Amino acid sequence: MAFLDPHDKDVCKYVQLARKRHLRDLKTAKKRGYFYDEEAADQAVQFFNLLRHSKGEWAGQHFELAPWQEHDVIRPLFGWKRIEDGMRRFRVAYEEMARKNGKTTKAAGIGNKLFLNDYEPGAEVYTAATKRDQARIAHEESKAQIKGLLRDDPRLARSIVISRNNIAIPGGRCKYEPLGADADTMDGLNVHGAIVDELHRHKTAEVWNVLETATAARRQPLLYGITTAGFDRTSICWQLHDYAVKVLDGTIEDDTFFAYICTLDEGDDWTDPSTWIKANPNLHRTVKMDDLMRKFKKARESNTFENEFKRLHLNIWTEQHTRWLKMDRWDACEGDVDADELEGMKCYGGLDLAPKRDLSAFVLVFQCDDKFKVVPYFWMPADDVRQREKRDRVPYTTWIRDGLITATEGNITDYNAIRSQICDNIGKRFEIVQIAFDPYGATEMVTNLADDGFEVVEFRQTIQRFNEPTQKLEALITAGAIEHGGHPVLRAHAESATVKTDVNENIRPVKDRSTGRIDGIVALIMALSRVMLHTEFRSVYEDRGLMCI
Repeated sequence: MAFLDPHDKDVCKYVQLARKRHLRDLKTAKKRGYFYDEEAADQAVQFFNLLRHSKGEWAGQHFELAPWQEHDVIRPLFGWKRIEDGMRRFRVAYEEMARKNGKTTKAAGIGNKLFLNDYEPGAEVYTAATKRDQARIAHEESKAQIKGLLRDDPRLARSIVISRNNIAIPGGRCKYEPLGADADTMDGLNVHGAIVDELHRHKTAEVWNVLETATAARRQPLLYGITTAGFDRTSICWQLHDYAVKVLDGTIEDDTFFAYICTLDEGDDWTDPSTWIKANPNLHRTVKMDDLMRKFKKARESNTFENEFKRLHLNIWTEQHTRWLKMDRWDACEGDVDADELEGMKCYGGLDLAPKRDLSAFVLVFQCDDKFKVVPYFWMPADDVRQREKRDRVPYTTWIRDGLITATEGNITDYNAIRSQICDNIGKRFEIVQIAFDPYGATEMVTNLADDGFEVVEFRQTIQRFNEPTQKLEALITAGAIEHGGHPVLRAHAESATVKTDVNENIRPVKDRSTGRIDGIVALIMALSRVMLHTEFRSVYEDRGLMCI
């Protein structure tokens, strides 16, 4: 009986604890009603050896489980049994590690083991995710593995029927299907096995709870959750992560819960490549060091990608909001911006209007050869400036005195004053090609600007819409290809900006605190989106027309 070293320095403390738990249970589990069935563990490994890879450099080859896959996961998962009835001990499994370590491929094999090799009457096995298309990823891998089995042993084709969203054994009334996240459609399930992919993407616990409840009538069900670290501390993924940690460290005793987490240890230097193997047990196998190094270099240049690298490739839980811009690089982009020298030039605007009493921003972006130059304008109601100054902890009074913010009469946003300055001053100084605007609360103002002859374009405040120009702004700052003139108000907004990241790695700016203001940065990004559309990605045919031959 082979075991992996629980003191191995190349694994994190949670893997060490998982190995120690297994060794401890070999000595004590009998008292709690469990035993380790070496033959069952061997049989599970042998089943995996029958499967074939379907993608990548090993496509067509039989599985050869890595030592950690065999001894840390497959053998304990299928080897531990209940003395009472010989059924499996573990009913819930939680596995968390960095991307590209074979989680989905291994989970698909586990799904097939439950479906084909568990001898469960009328077995129902499912892959589940936030969307059915996501669930199909693991399901398609399971399907490919079964097709490989059928090629190796055509006799199996007599009993297994494969269709787009279903693998069935009609004679045994068994089925294996992908499920979407619409929990209302899951009533009536009788789950023998379920693979829940990318748990960190689940915003609620509905799917997990429905599946777990649906295992009640089975003899030895298995609910298997696989994931990479997330950022939402209220999610079902974090709840399971926290529970898994407590099971591993002994805070909670739950003999039916299997836990395996690969991440960096507290105190590890994430910039030291020698630590990365802790989160990537398949390093040099399915995870390539040169690919990690390429992404690491990108992460060192960007706060945004630093957190993404930590979460996705080092399996470190991060915050949802990431401090965005490196202010030393922002300051290095001060450049020489003289509005008088830009008069008459084409530019694009971004307009972010305050709905009531706060700051409004209008930012122009000019493309001058290989540089983008930024000219910002700000407005604020004159009344209660002192109170807002205390609230936001910025010197509004000084900025107004220095002409950096225009104070308008009254205590609410004066759209007429803003419109007047855009029409009578700004619009006459520069050739404003387009103005992007946030549609919230701006309908009348934008309609008036359109009547004044400006071309206005709605910019919906969605993360998908913000993603590309937000990343572009960060790239320009990193490359020193943008000049903002060191405007103090815009700098304060840059310093207050964090980014929110969604599950698809899209980003958008958000405030880092309730008092922070980012209106100028939002307006800048909106303006930049129009520059990107009309310059960098402009078709040659828009400039010279079609050529007829």
